Amino acid sequence: MDGGKKSRWRWTIGMAWLLPAILGLIAPFALRAAPAGVPAEVTFTKDIAPIIQRSCENCHRPGGVAPMSLVTYEDARPWARAIKQRTGIGPHAGVMPPWYVEKNIGIQKFMNDPSLSDDEVATIAKWVDSGAPRGNVADMPPLKHYDDDAAWAIGTPDLIIKMKEVEVKGNAPDWWGEVPSVPTGLTEDRYVAALEIKEVNDVNAHAGSGRATVGGRFVFHHMIWRTQVLDGKSDQGQDPLAIFNDEESVNWPVHEVGRNADFFDPKSARLLKAGSSIVSDSVHLHSNGRDTKAHLEIGFKLQPKGYQPAYKRAVFGLGNGVDIDIRGMEANQQLHAYTVLQQHTKIISFEPHLHAPGARMCLEAIWGYNIQTINCVGYDHNWVRGYDYTNDSAPLLPKGTILHIVGYMDNSPSNKNVPDPRNWQGSGNRSVANMFIDLGIRVALTDDQFQEEMAKRRETLHLTRNDVVIGCPLCLVTPAPAKATGARQR
Repeated sequence: MDGGKKSRWRWTIGMAWLLPAILGLIAPFALRAAPAGVPAEVTFTKDIAPIIQRSCENCHRPGGVAPMSLVTYEDARPWARAIKQRTGIGPHAGVMPPWYVEKNIGIQKFMNDPSLSDDEVATIAKWVDSGAPRGNVADMPPLKHYDDDAAWAIGTPDLIIKMKEVEVKGNAPDWWGEVPSVPTGLTEDRYVAALEIKEVNDVNAHAGSGRATVGGRFVFHHMIWRTQVLDGKSDQGQDPLAIFNDEESVNWPVHEVGRNADFFDPKSARLLKAGSSIVSDSVHLHSNGRDTKAHLEIGFKLQPKGYQPAYKRAVFGLGNGVDIDIRGMEANQQLHAYTVLQQHTKIISFEPHLHAPGARMCLEAIWGYNIQTINCVGYDHNWVRGYDYTNDSAPLLPKGTILHIVGYMDNSPSNKNVPDPRNWQGSGNRSVANMFIDLGIRVALTDDQFQEEMAKRRETLHLTRNDVVIGCPLCLVTPAPAKATGARQR
C-alpha cells in the first residue's frame, strides 16, 4: 500500500472512531436549540399572540405606558427582531417582560409572575427566525378589553391621595429631599389590604423614550414615605423613630420607578390612622431629558370595617447605607449585609433596591449548618420590581436565622445605566451614589403562629421527611405530642 493510500485509510478509520464522539458532543446543543415544548411551526395568531396577551400587552397596547403596541400582528411584526432580542437576554437589565428572578435557584412561586418559560422564549425565537409568519386568522385569540387605560392593578381604590405637583427641568440634576405633606382625609381608622402608587405626568409615552439611562419617561425615582398623625406640629417636630414604636406613624413600601403594586398578607394588613397625612422627607427626583410636570397618586384598597390583623409587621433593617465602596471601571464587585432575626418571621416579598451600578442581588438564609439561597434576581435601575411570594412558598424562618444579602455591582462601560463608570461611588440617595437594601415586606409570628404556618405548609404541599423546603428549615420538624394531663407522676 503506497503512502497516499495508507494516509487515506488511517483518516477513514480515525473518523469512524471520532464521528460518534463528535455527534455526542453536538447532540446536547441540538436538543437545547429545539426544546420539546416548541411547536414544529410557529405562527403569530396561534402561538405568539397568547404569550403577548398574558405577559406583554398590559403595557404594550394603545394607551399603555410602553412606547409601542403589540396587540395585533400589524403592530408586532415591525418589532419582531427586537422582541426576540429582549425576551432572550435572561433575567438581566433590559429583559422583557421586566422580571428578573433567576429560575435555576431558589423559590420559584410568585404572585402575578409575567415571566416567560424557556419554551416560550424559544417559541418566540423560532417565530422570528422563520420570518415571523402571521398564521391562520381563525387561530387568533379574542382581543382583550381594557375598561380603563389608567386601571389600577389593585382594583378600584377605596381611597386615592394626590401628592403635590412638581416640575423637573430637562437638564436638572438629581434632587433628593422633603416634599409637602398631604392629609389623607380619613375620618376613621382603617386597615389596608393593598396599595399602589402611580406617577402621573405630562410626558407623551409615544413620543420617544427620552434619556437612554434612568428616567426614560418618569421623574420620580423613589419616595420613602409614611403616614403620620401630625397633630398640628411640623413634620420636623415629629420623632423620626416613631414609625418603629407605635401606630400613630406607619411606614409603607417604598415607591420606586416601575414598581408593581403591594398586596399585604391577609392576616397582617397595615393601619391607616384617621387624621393622618402622607409624609416624606426622602423623595428622589431625576430628569428624563424633557421639562416634565408630575405628581404621585397613592391608591389604597381597604379591608372591611371591623377587620383586625392577626400578625404584626416585622420591622428590621437588611442593607448597608453607610460604607458602600464601589471602584470605577470594574464589574462583578460585591456588597454584603447581614441581620439576625429576633422573632419568627414570614417573608412576604423580596425587593432589591440598588442604584445605577446594581446588576443582581441574592437573599440567603442561614440556620445552624443549614444554608439556603432563597432567591437571586437581576436588577435594572430603570424598572424596579418587588417579588411577592405565594402563600405556600413564602419563607418561614425561625428566630435566630441569619439573613444575608449579596449585591453584585457593575461600574463598568458595559452597564449603560452608569453615566460615567470612571467615578468611584459610595453611599447616598441620588443616582450618582448608591443604596444596598432589601425592602421586602415581612411579618412577625408568635410560637403558636409559626407552628400553625408550618403545619399548614406540610398539609398543603403533602410534605414527607424526604422533601427539602427552600425557605423553611423547620417545616419537616413536627412538634412532640402534648403530654396527657392528669397522668400519675412517678
